[in-house]
Amino acid sequence: MDAPSFRESLTDAIRYWEPLRLLYNATLIVIVLVYFWKGYPASKTELSVDSLLFIFLLAVLANVAYCTAYLVDIFAQSSGFREMWRKNRWILFAIGLLFAGVLTKFWAAAMFISLSK
Repeated sequence: MDAPSFRESLTDAIRYWEPLRLLYNATLIVIVLVYFWKGYPASKTELSVDSLLFIFLLAVLANVAYCTAYLVDIFAQSSGFREMWRKNRWILFAIGLLFAGVLTKFWAAAMFISLSK
């Protein structure tokens, strides 16, 4: 069995990870909205241009962190474990989503929940 080319591995990684990015971002948005709602109406007063820019910055950083999956994926696809990796890479997605969700929970709670107390 020939090792896949870098281009093949990259194409496969994009095909797998980019549709999941929508689920990743949607999950993080839901977490922020839940904590915004839990802190409402005090959380409404927290919204300003600066706070929205900060939320945008965190969203960009979350997506940069998501891109690290590509490094792991392409590396694993270049190994002799390619087929096993392709069947089980959803585990990396699940762990990354849980990690990002926990970080998002803490940031959102700090921004919105502490206001209502």
